[in-house]
Order: sequence, then structure tokens, then C-alpha cells
Amino acid sequence: MLQEESDLSLIIAQIVQKLKGSNLYAQLERQAWASLQRPEIKLESLKEDIKEYFKVSGWEKKLQNAVYSELNVYPLPSHPAAPPEHLKEPLVYMRKAQGSWEKRILKSLNSMCTELSIPLARKRPVGEQKELLNKWNEMGTDEPDLSLFRPVYAPKDFLEVLINLRNPNYENGDSLSFRTHLGLIQVPLKVKDIPELKECFAELGLNTGQLGIDDSTQVPPVLAEQDSAAAQQYIRQGSPTALRAELWALILNISSQPEDILYYEQLKMNVIQHDLLVDSLIYKDVKLTASNDDYYFVFEDYLYQVLLCFSRDTSVLGHFAYNSASPPKSYIRGKLGLEEYAVFYPPNGVIPFHGFSMYVAPLCFLYHEPYKLYQIFREMYVRFFFRLHSISSHPSGIVSLCLLFETLLQTYLPQLFYHLREIGAQPLRISFKWMVRAFSGYLATDQLLLLWDRILGYNSLEILAVLAAAVFAFRAVNLMEVTSLAAAEAVLADLSTLKVMPLLQIFLFATVT
Repeated sequence: MLQEESDLSLIIAQIVQKLKGSNLYAQLERQAWASLQRPEIKLESLKEDIKEYFKVSGWEKKLQNAVYSELNVYPLPSHPAAPPEHLKEPLVYMRKAQGSWEKRILKSLNSMCTELSIPLARKRPVGEQKELLNKWNEMGTDEPDLSLFRPVYAPKDFLEVLINLRNPNYENGDSLSFRTHLGLIQVPLKVKDIPELKECFAELGLNTGQLGIDDSTQVPPVLAEQDSAAAQQYIRQGSPTALRAELWALILNISSQPEDILYYEQLKMNVIQHDLLVDSLIYKDVKLTASNDDYYFVFEDYLYQVLLCFSRDTSVLGHFAYNSASPPKSYIRGKLGLEEYAVFYPPNGVIPFHGFSMYVAPLCFLYHEPYKLYQIFREMYVRFFFRLHSISSHPSGIVSLCLLFETLLQTYLPQLFYHLREIGAQPLRISFKWMVRAFSGYLATDQLLLLWDRILGYNSLEILAVLAAAVFAFRAVNLMEVTSLAAAEAVLADLSTLKVMPLLQIFLFATVT
């Protein structure tokens, strides 16, 4: 009991500290001072009167939403004596694996620099700055020669790293239950079984109305009340299309203030003034993915704007406090290893990979002002998407998702699992790319947004693994007839006609016991 109270005190203190540096804190302070002029505020009951004023004026709700938002991303409390790296990742072998993977990414980036004789960063000449500013809203028409650039890595490279992950403590004394896992992921992490998933995703039950299937579901007054927690609970059953943009912004605690717009403009000017090597990687990625997608090619300009600004945003560095990854550093020429000459590169600490732009593309359907689109994407990234390309033991981390997917298939569709394994078509080799991109680019956009509703509603990415398993279950009859990996991939090549909610419901609540 004492430990729980101590944990709670620590969390409260850290959230208070975080909020003290926010715009909201400054606004609350201004409101408190301004309220002193109001006739209902009496000196003898000052504290209670100001509290009541905050409640009536709606500022209390804004503070509650901010605290709730922090709790949603806050790492689970660890032992007080645990070193700070435990907040990032408690398992040593996971931290080491992530560190090795980062070195490989940096080696790939540095060798590209050397081969192409291109600096990591340079100041743009004035003429180039003017030209970029003039074509800011039509960057998609620009056709720079990117033939020499290649993605730093692709999801399949990352999968090979995850397949080779091992817990050294299990090398010689594997527990029997773990030895029976015949999938590609060979690390002993606890993942949910179907009964636990049913409990976790209870609102997806067959007797519960789902938006996307049953659009007559009543919309409670969550938007009028501006309550993040209530909106998050509501969206577990999906969002009405017309309200989705507002609901997501409320859940992510994003209310665009003048200073947010100004901050976005500052990031934009940073893009105009400085050219980074990662800019070419972003251009290349958009050209290879979203520009060739029937749903997203029209948003090419938005994608450049958002991703180029994102690469310059140092506020993104804050998420490395609870991310197993660490931001890469670059040193001023000739000063390698001297920390006072080190800078994070890129400034946000995130090196884009093949398919990265697909995290932004679906959001373009919902938000049409670049600054708002930017804010939503940044918050989605630091809450969820970073977990899909970093090595960790977190339940929403990609390692756990892979293990959950394989365990569900092996346990509940054993014949299919063994058949695919025997013909050299391990299911994870097919589903990995879906999960790494949160199904973006694979599902029809309306279905993808229904899936992302649930990611926000449950504050978890585990639904991705469940859907991946459900897709295999849905196509099981065809898959039982294939005799090679290529044939299995052909059966699952097009997911654009799938309906997400019936698939999830049937897999969790109807066909499996």
C-alpha cells in the first residue's frame, strides 16, 4: 500500500513538473490573476472561489484533459532504486539489441553520406530559400533526382533483427511452454490469450453496436463536454465520420492555439533555411509509397510539409524518456566524441525508414490545415507509432505484437500455422509489414480509420496483431491450398476489400473459444 502511494506521489510530481513548462500552465496562471478582479472572488475564500471559477469557466476540464493525456503516455512506475534506463526498457538484452540496431542504421546513413559526398546538413543559399518558399504548397511538382538515394532500412531488414533476438537467460534452460512456440519470434514475453483479449476489447462484442456496422449508435455529448477520457471510452465503438477529426483531437488533447500555429511556422522556416540529408530520404519515401497509392497520392504536398517540419521538431525528443531507442548524435567536423560539440541528428532524433510517410497519409483525410495535421501526427507518433520500429518489451511494442500474432495463430489455427510453416511461408513474414505500418496502405481508408479509432480508444496497438491473425483466419481455406511463400503472399496481397470490424468481432467472439 505504501509503495502504491509512493508511486502515485512520484507520478503526480512528475506530471506537475511537466505541466509547469506548458502553455496551459501559463494560461491558467493568467486566468487566476484575471479572476481576482471578479466580484464573486472573495479574499477570505480565495482558494475555493478560484477553484469554482475554473470549474464554471471550463479551465478545470482543460487541466483534467492535460493530466489524462500525460497519464496515457506515462511509463508504468518502476522500482525507486531502478536506474533511469529502466524507464526506457527494463530488459537489458532488449536495450542491447536496440543499441546494436541503432548503430546499423547510423552506419547505413553515414555510408550514404560518404558515397554521395553529401553533408548531413547545410544552410540553403538565399535564392534556394526563396524558391522553396514559393513552391511550399506544391512541392509534389518538384522532381529532384533521387536515384542515388536509398531507404536507410525497410521493414524486412528490421524483421530479420527481431527474428535473431534471444534472451541469454533462456539459452540453456528453456521452459517447456516457451520451447513449444514454433514461430519466428523466440523471446519469452507475456502476451494475452483470447479470453484476456475478449476482456480487454469487451466493447467489440457481438452485442455492442459498432460504428462502421451499426451507424445508428447514439452519439453521447462528449464533444460538448470536452472530456478526453469520455471521448476515448466512446471511440472504442468507432467514430461517426463527421466527428472523427474533433474526437481524435480531443482524445490527443490538441486544441490549436495561436502559439501552436506560430510554432509550426517556425519549423517551416527552419525547413526553408536548412537542407538536411533526411529531407531526401523523406522525398524518396513519399515518391515510393504514398505517391503510388490510389488513396493518398493527392496528399503528396501535405506529406512533404508535415514530415519535413517533423524532422526539425526538437519537442519530439521528449518521447525518448519512455522509448527504448535513443536519438542519434552528430558531431561537428573534427570533434568526434566530444559531447559539447554533439547535436542530435536529425533534430527530432527520428531517422525515417521505407514506409514512414504512411503514418501521416491517412490523417490527411481528416485534417486540412497543415498545422493541425502536423500536431495530430506528432502526437500519434509519440504515443503509438514509435513503438512499431523500436525494440522493446512493451505490450504495444512490435516484438510483443509479433509474438501475440504468432501465438494466436499457433494456438487457435494450428493446422494453418503448421501448414504455412512446413512450406516455408512463416505467417509473420507476410503480416509484419502490415503491423509495422499499422495497416496504412493495405486497408481501404475508411476501414483503416475505424481500426485507428480503436488504437486511440484502447490506448494500445495490440489490436493490430489481432487483426493480422483475423485476416489469416478469414483466408484460411485458400491458404491451406498454397504450396509456397509466394503463393501465400498472393492470397493475401490485396486487403482493400476487407471489413475490419466484422473480422475482429468474428475472430474474437464467434469462431474461437
